[in-house]
Amino acid sequence: MANKTIIAKKEEIVNEIKQKVEDSQSVVLFDYRGLTDAEITDLRRKLRQEDASYKVYKNTLTKRAFDQLSINLDDCLEGPSAMATSHDAIAPIKVLADFAKDHPTLELKGGYVDGKETNVDELKKLATIPSRDGLLTMFAAGLMEHVKNVAICLDLHSQNLEEEK
Repeated sequence: MANKTIIAKKEEIVNEIKQKVEDSQSVVLFDYRGLTDAEITDLRRKLRQEDASYKVYKNTLTKRAFDQLSINLDDCLEGPSAMATSHDAIAPIKVLADFAKDHPTLELKGGYVDGKETNVDELKKLATIPSRDGLLTMFAAGLMEHVKNVAICLDLHSQNLEEEK
């Protein structure tokens, strides 16, 4: 029988994983084997810049936490897995996908994004979506186009009124 302190520590880790998953918009599981310490440090820095975190948990504890949350990502928990989490649904996916382009040893496995289990193909599609700031900029530019057109119309109308006088 396992020591009570060991069981308590494992329960604490399972609760930590559950809390991270519940508090995050996205959870991405990936294989980090083959990355050097410098590359892992670089990846952590890039994730931190996007307000995301990265941690390695034992697969058995991660599976237990996912089971308690009714999430089925068992196929993603084969072999060493790291977990990236964030309050932004797209940020860690973009960082990991961009990092994987330069470091082919990093392999996305799957994830849990906006309350849905997500496979690798869906993660790659999500990685192509512009960031939240980029989307807001595009939206604002679209609104500004209409305001600009109204201003031009009003200016032309005022010029016509002046010519008629």
